[in-house]
Amino acid sequence: MPRKITVAVAQASTQSSLSTTLDALHRVTRHAAARGVHLILFPEAYLGGYPRTCDFGTAVGFRQPHGRDQFLEYFNSAVDLGDTPAGAGDDWVDRKLPLPRGKDYRGDGTRETLERISRETGVFIACGVIERAGGSLYCSAVYVDPRDGMLGKRRKVMPTASERLIWAQGSPSTLKAITTELNGVKLTIGAAICWESFMPMLRQSLYAQGVNIYLAPTADSRDTWLPLVRTIAGEGRTFVLTANQCVRRRELPGWITGASSREAAENGDEYISRGGSCIIGPLGEVLREPIWEVCTDDAANPDDLNDPALEAAVSISEIDLDDCERGKLDLDVTGHYSRNDAFKLSVEGLDLNPPPL
Repeated sequence: MPRKITVAVAQASTQSSLSTTLDALHRVTRHAAARGVHLILFPEAYLGGYPRTCDFGTAVGFRQPHGRDQFLEYFNSAVDLGDTPAGAGDDWVDRKLPLPRGKDYRGDGTRETLERISRETGVFIACGVIERAGGSLYCSAVYVDPRDGMLGKRRKVMPTASERLIWAQGSPSTLKAITTELNGVKLTIGAAICWESFMPMLRQSLYAQGVNIYLAPTADSRDTWLPLVRTIAGEGRTFVLTANQCVRRRELPGWITGASSREAAENGDEYISRGGSCIIGPLGEVLREPIWEVCTDDAANPDDLNDPALEAAVSISEIDLDDCERGKLDLDVTGHYSRNDAFKLSVEGLDLNPPPL
């Protein structure tokens, strides 16, 4: 019997506040649910924002005061999920951490909101988040199940280039895959955030855990991203879902552009990220082509779940998870094609055995 589910990627952009972004996420998820979607992926840094073009007033050996004000704005726009700076792992997932006095949850309520949206729509939500814990920010991804709530969260282990200035490194232990059941189909899901997918050993750590859905939320809108995710799908014999934001210069927050920035006004319609969200099958075949220069938030009527912009910016595909096993006839990079007698991989704090289903 085929093991089929319907998946989607949302080409969405961060809104002016966390509350409006969560409202937009809810609307897109309702749209997906109405089309039979079981799992949807939102882009890297969707909640909290990706600060494109911002240098935070820095150069090597030099800081400007306005850059610290920019960082304060960015820090305050990030999400508090109630985790610890070191990352509490299963204790955070299972809600075993101490509660603040007078509250029945940790953090700012974003976790609870995501769980409610997933539960009400019946859609599994995977979403990029900028998470604050202590005095640091982490680029994270959360897994939210409609039945069991938050199943896990991982933090980017290697921020790219200038991201290293503003994001701390996450623990490799958060690369732990999660398991769930959607539409009667058992799934093993893992995520690599943006350029983590260029790290061969990180990819292998996900393949080793038996992921059949590889999530790749990204900020990379170059044409070279598609060949990479096609390679990953074929290499790991896994479905790859990748979602990116689509952003025009005028949509950047004022604390980046400056309230009266002439450049922002003159070049407001310039795309600084064109998107490129797509879905790839486990032989590397493109199931849904990259979508460019369209965004869920282009909808003329935000309350209309049938708005053409939503249709264009939410890419949907029915997939058969048995295709992952079909592909392993001739390639299993963690089994018969691995030469594991000669090559070994270990990850600090991470069990690379496939999790029980």
